[in-house]
Amino acid sequence: MNSDGETPRDRARRLRVQPTKEEAELWKHLRAERFGGLKFRRQHRIGPYFADFCCVKRRPIVELDGDHHAEQKKLDAARAAYLIERGYRVIRFWNEQVMGELDDVLEAIYAALTDSLSAPPGRRGDNGPSLGA
Repeated sequence: MNSDGETPRDRARRLRVQPTKEEAELWKHLRAERFGGLKFRRQHRIGPYFADFCCVKRRPIVELDGDHHAEQKKLDAARAAYLIERGYRVIRFWNEQVMGELDDVLEAIYAALTDSLSAPPGRRGDNGPSLGA
C-alpha cells in the first residue's frame, strides 16, 4: 500500500480507468492484438513499477512521458535500469509525439518489436536509443 492506502492493484486499475489522452490514443492502436497480432498490457506491474504499455511476449515497454519527467530523470533512469535487468527494453516518447507524430511512434514501436526477435542474446534488453527523450 502507498501512503494513501492504495494497493498496487488499485493503483493499476485507477491508471487504466483514468488514462491521459495520449495513453488513450496510443491504446487504440495497441489494444486487442491490433498491432501485429501481439498482445499489449496497459499499466502492467513489474516489481514496484507500472509499465504504461508492455508486450510481455517480446519484452518492449513503451513509456509516455509528460512534462513532469523532465524533472525526474534520475528516477526514470533507475526505473529503466531495473526493467532492463529483467530483460525488458524501454522506449520512451513524449506525450506530444503521440499526438503529433503518431505514425513515427508506431513505426518505432514496431521496430522495437521486430528488433527483439533478431537481436543477439547479449543485446536483448538494452535500452537502445532514447526515443523522444
